[in-house]
Amino acid sequence: MLSCAQKDRPNILWLTAEDMSPTLGCYGDKYACTPNLDKLAAEGIRYTRCFANAPVCTPARSSIITGLFASSLGSQHLRGIVPLSARIKGYPEYMRAAGYYCTNNAKEDYNFATPASFWDESSETAHWRNRPKGKPFFSIFNFMTTHQSQTRYEGEEFDKVNAELRPEERHDPAKAPLPPYYPDTPRVRTNVAAFYNQVTIMDEQAGAILRQLEEDGLVEDTIIFFYADHGSGLPRGKRWLHSTGLHVPLIVRIPDKYRHLAAKTNGLSDELISFVDLPATALSLAGIEPPAEWHGRAFLGAHKAEPPSAVFAIRDRVDEVLEMSRTVIDGDWQYIRNFMPHRPRMQRSFFSELTPIRQEIRRLHAARKLTGDAAWLMAPTIPVEELYNLKEDYLCMHNLAEAPEQLDRLAAMRQQLFDWMLKTRDLSLLHETDMLHRAKGRMPFEFAHDDAVYPMAKILGVADRVGRGTAHIPDLRVALSDADAAVRYWAATAFAALGSQAMPARTELQTALNDEWPWVRFAAAEACCAIGLEYEAVQILAAGLMKRDIITNLHAAQILVVIGEKARPAMPHMRQAIKKAEGLQDHGWYMREALGDLLERLEAGREG
Repeated sequence: MLSCAQKDRPNILWLTAEDMSPTLGCYGDKYACTPNLDKLAAEGIRYTRCFANAPVCTPARSSIITGLFASSLGSQHLRGIVPLSARIKGYPEYMRAAGYYCTNNAKEDYNFATPASFWDESSETAHWRNRPKGKPFFSIFNFMTTHQSQTRYEGEEFDKVNAELRPEERHDPAKAPLPPYYPDTPRVRTNVAAFYNQVTIMDEQAGAILRQLEEDGLVEDTIIFFYADHGSGLPRGKRWLHSTGLHVPLIVRIPDKYRHLAAKTNGLSDELISFVDLPATALSLAGIEPPAEWHGRAFLGAHKAEPPSAVFAIRDRVDEVLEMSRTVIDGDWQYIRNFMPHRPRMQRSFFSELTPIRQEIRRLHAARKLTGDAAWLMAPTIPVEELYNLKEDYLCMHNLAEAPEQLDRLAAMRQQLFDWMLKTRDLSLLHETDMLHRAKGRMPFEFAHDDAVYPMAKILGVADRVGRGTAHIPDLRVALSDADAAVRYWAATAFAALGSQAMPARTELQTALNDEWPWVRFAAAEACCAIGLEYEAVQILAAGLMKRDIITNLHAAQILVVIGEKARPAMPHMRQAIKKAEGLQDHGWYMREALGDLLERLEAGREG
C-alpha cells in the first residue's frame, strides 16, 4: 500500500533530445517548426540559461545520472568506460527507494556499466504504462532523431524527407539561418535545413508521448521536462565549449495541483542551471532531500536551493581527438581556458568528418576560398584564454581576453574556474592512461581527493603554464624531472605548445623521450618534432603503437596525426596497428580511423 504522502507525489516525465541547441519556435527561432514543444512551453516555464556540463553525450549523461561532474568521477572521456564506485548512487536509486517506478527509454551512455539497481526497466519498450497499479513513476524518453548522425542527408534523401513532412513543416535550404562561421553554399544550407527537419520530426515524436500521457489521464498528475543533452551536432555546436555547444533548451510544465513546488509555473526564467542540477531537482520534486555531496542543487521542489553564481563545463577526449578545455559561465560572461592551445580549432575527427558542413569548410579552405568569420573554424591554433560577453556576443565571435578593460574580469573568472577545478578534484589534469594507472582498477573518483596519489595543486600550477610563453622555460625545464609523471607530462605539453621556441630545453626533452611512462614520452615526442629531433620522436611514437594497451596506442596515434608529414617513417607501424586493432570498439575504433585517415593523406601527399 502507498502512504498518503506517496499518493500525493507527482509523476515525473523527462523528454530528452540529442544534439540540439535551443532551435525551437518557443525560443524565438523563426525557422523552426515545433508546435508540440511550443505548446508545452506556453503551459510551463521556459528556462533561458540552461547549460550542459559537457558538449558531448557520455560525460554530460554521466553528470546527470550521478549528480557529480564527470571530471570528478573519471568518466569525462567519450566512451572511456570506468568501474562504478560503490560510493556512487544514481538518482533513480533514491527515487525507487521512495516508491517510484523508474524507467529509461532507452539511451544510457554513462561511461560505466549500468547497475541493475538504477532502473525498474531500461529498454526501448520501457514505459510508465508497465508500472504496478497506483505507483508514481519517473520516466525518460530519449529521442535520437536530432543526433548528428541523423542530419547528414542531401540530394534525393533530403527531398524524400521533406516530401514526408506537411508543407508547413518543410525547410527550404534557401531560407536556412547561417551563423557567421559557416560559408554560404548550397551544401551548407542543405545540411542546416536537414537538421531542422529532424527537429520537426523529433517534435512530433515528443508530441506522441505527450498524447499518450493525455490518453492515460495523467497530464495533471505529471511534471514534464524537455531538454537536450548538449548543443547541435553541426560544427561549433557539439564538442565545442562555446555557448553554441553548451546552451540547451529546458522546458518544465508543472500542473496546478503542484504549483506549490515552484515559485512560478509559467513564463520565462533566467535562473542559471546546469545538468548537475537536474537529478537534485527530480529528487526535490519527489519530496526527497538530495545528497549533500552532490555538485548540483535543486531549482524546483521542496528542497529548492539558492541559484549558483556560475556554471561550469568540461571538454576532454572525444573519439580520437585529444583536447582539454574548461569553462565558467556567470550568465552574462563566459571564460574558457584551453590547456592545449597548439591544437587546431577543428581537429580531424572521423565521425564528424562525415558532416557535409565540415566537408564543405575543408574543401573551401583547401581552395583558399574561406575569408573572415567563415574561416574561424580553420584556425591552426586556439587562444590560451577566451572571454566573451554573452549578452552582446552570444555566438562568441569576439574574444575579449586581451582587452585591457577586461583584465580584472579575466583574472577573476580564471581564478573562479581554477578554484572549481581544485574543489571538485578535476581528474583531467592526468592523461587518461595516467588516471587509469593511478586508479588501479577502481573508479578514479576513489583516489581523487588523496594528495599523496594526486597532488593536484602542483600539477595545475604546471598545466597553467601551457601557452604562457617563453618566460616559463626555466621552470618547465625543472618540471621535466619532477617526481610526479603528471607534472612531467604538462611540462612536455607546454614545450610542445612552444614549438620551435622550446629549443633551450632540447637536452631535457631528449631525455624525456625515455621517460618511464608513455604519456610523458609521447608529449615529449611532439615537442621534439619541432626542434630537430623528429627521428627519435617518431621512433618513440611508432613503438607506442605496438604496446599492448589500446589507450596507449590511441595516444601515440593522436600525436602522429598532429605531427602530420613528419609521421611518414612510422607508416609501416601504423598499418600494423590498424590490423592489430581490427574488431576492437571505442579506443581501438578511434585509433583505426585516425591512422587510416593519416595514412591516406600521407600516401596521397596531402598533409592537411
